[in-house]
Amino acid sequence: MTEEIIRYSDTDLAEFKEIILKKIEKAQTDLELIKSAYMNDLNNGTDDTSPTFKAFEEGSETMSKEANSQLAIRQEKFIRDLKNALFRVENKTYGVCRVTGKLIDKERLKLVPHATLSIEAKNMQR
Repeated sequence: MTEEIIRYSDTDLAEFKEIILKKIEKAQTDLELIKSAYMNDLNNGTDDTSPTFKAFEEGSETMSKEANSQLAIRQEKFIRDLKNALFRVENKTYGVCRVTGKLIDKERLKLVPHATLSIEAKNMQR
């Protein structure tokens, strides 16, 4: 009995690659926004915006610096995960659950393209 190799077709992989590339592009743009907000700190011309927003910003300067820093770190990890997913597309291992060895559901991959676990495997972790 020969063991069947389970993987997505080249057509599917090309579709996933497109999704991942778009996500990487958007994630990098978001990261730049986060970093520029962090760098500009409060010098981003909020004078002409609503007083409520200005008060909120002044009152949470320290918190927003930390939050921005955490956001940037999370965003960098997200980009890294997406790039790893792209690597898996290239070597045709994309979409295979690292625990069960089964294909991860297409809809899950469209929503979470960097997923390495099927829902079944994720539920086993709980």
